[in-house]
Amino acid sequence: MKLKFGYCFFLVWGIFLFSSFSKKKEDPTWNYEIECAGSGNTGTYLVKIWTYDKKASIAENTAKKNAVHAVLFKGFTGNKELRCQAQKPIVTDTSIQYSQSDYFNAFFGEQFYLKYVALSSPTPEVIKTGKKQYKIGYVVTVSKDLLRSDLEKAGIIRGLSTGFN
Repeated sequence: MKLKFGYCFFLVWGIFLFSSFSKKKEDPTWNYEIECAGSGNTGTYLVKIWTYDKKASIAENTAKKNAVHAVLFKGFTGNKELRCQAQKPIVTDTSIQYSQSDYFNAFFGEQFYLKYVALSSPTPEVIKTGKKQYKIGYVVTVSKDLLRSDLEKAGIIRGLSTGFN
């Protein structure tokens, strides 16, 4: 009886151990936070994008990519001290990111997003958050009007005036 219990115990333990190794990790590409960094020029957002990484430095393009992704799909909260209002994402239907995956894979993969973003400060702010985890912050400007216009022309989103005719 004890022998059967021992076999069952090791079988269950082995399955548990194996299943913990085979879990698919979350896509690290979109591991970021966004916050308002002030009021930008007309047609732009001035935001601070925080990217989490195992290294204390990230490529500037990673910060730019995350900022455009956040403006498109996440939006950000306002900040009264910096006199900026909360902003909804440009793409309000979350399913579009997946239904138009070919477009967005090319958009981010071919670096088309670089047309809509610029660093406002080349020096990042780095905060150590864990043993091997860093939070790297860049202030960037995102051209929201140009981004929205190009998405409308591509048929990805509907224009703001659609439905008023």
